[in-house]
Amino acid sequence: MRFLFVGDSMTIGRSGDYTWRYRMWQHLNATFGGPYKIVGPRTALYDPSTDAPVSQEYADPAFPPKARAHLAGWGEGWCHMAPLIGDAVRAGRADVLLVSLGLIDLGFYTDAEQTAGNVHAFLAAARAANPHIRAVLLPVIPNVRAEHEPAFAEQCARFNELLAKAVADLDEPGSPLLLASPPSPYDLHTDTYDGTHPSPAGEHRIAAAFATALHQGWGLGEPYEGDDR
Repeated sequence: MRFLFVGDSMTIGRSGDYTWRYRMWQHLNATFGGPYKIVGPRTALYDPSTDAPVSQEYADPAFPPKARAHLAGWGEGWCHMAPLIGDAVRAGRADVLLVSLGLIDLGFYTDAEQTAGNVHAFLAAARAANPHIRAVLLPVIPNVRAEHEPAFAEQCARFNELLAKAVADLDEPGSPLLLASPPSPYDLHTDTYDGTHPSPAGEHRIAAAFATALHQGWGLGEPYEGDDR
């Protein structure tokens, strides 16, 4: 089974991060119980010093290059990934998408309805590349901005409603979709380092959300046992 991680800055991570992708790799190694591969056209972290995704300075240098693969970008959202996902699925022969997107869209590019439209375009392109693709979609985790801007908080909540509807409407037996439960508890003061991007504790919580969906929804892997405190 071939997994493709898709996301924004919370998924690509920055120089010195472990990333939730690393936590998920550890989890799959421990519990998947069968051959698997992580695929994707990119491997780098975002480097703040160059403002570019050029770093390979993961917190654990033993994170193997072949497991670093992803389709994630700092400042990239559904609107950026929808045109890219078809080629990424084809090239990597992906079977399962683990997707965490939406916050950057709502913050800078599109409103909730437009963002939901890009979800539909993304899934259509993924299915055109692999009609049997599976996908687990994580709702937007509102960041610190939502605490101070009620309108932005409303957009996050509205998009999560539309995402749940999209998953329900587009789920198919031959190409199933799962809506992961948001990480809970999730404390912006301890689970992020800046009110948005996950700290090591937040990385565990995000990985646990995907692992729980895979285990409960499709019987893939086991319950998450990482340190999510």
